[in-house]
Amino acid sequence: MRRIAGFIAAFVLTASFAWAGGETPANPDAEVYFINLEDGQTVSSPVRVKFGLRGMGVAPAGTEKEMTGHHHLFVNRAPFGEGEDGADELANGIPADENHIHFGGGQTETEIELPAGQHTLQLVLGDSGHVPHATPIVSEVITITVE
Repeated sequence: MRRIAGFIAAFVLTASFAWAGGETPANPDAEVYFINLEDGQTVSSPVRVKFGLRGMGVAPAGTEKEMTGHHHLFVNRAPFGEGEDGADELANGIPADENHIHFGGGQTETEIELPAGQHTLQLVLGDSGHVPHATPIVSEVITITVE
């Protein structure tokens, strides 16, 4: 019986760590979402992407103001916290590369060039230092098709 209880405790701790972000508090009711794109939508390139945020404010990277953050767009990669970069994103912040696009100026929309085919997109809110909040604010992963 102790082994089962120990296993359950380890599982719960591991599961909660998987979604633990940095140290910056967030509104647990905050939401980040795509304003103009829906899962399964067909679009043309360049793709205009508009970012929505409820329950918190947008501030440029480096700005330390409570209940704010800035957007990051994940393109064609595993959902936040999963895959090859998952643990690193949680511990060290969101990398900057072709699959992790930073909007540290406080931007709330962009246009991105994507080749024809299917692509996944996800929004992740980062704190002043590009680290996900203590309660990560992430959108659903959507798949779009570029014609």
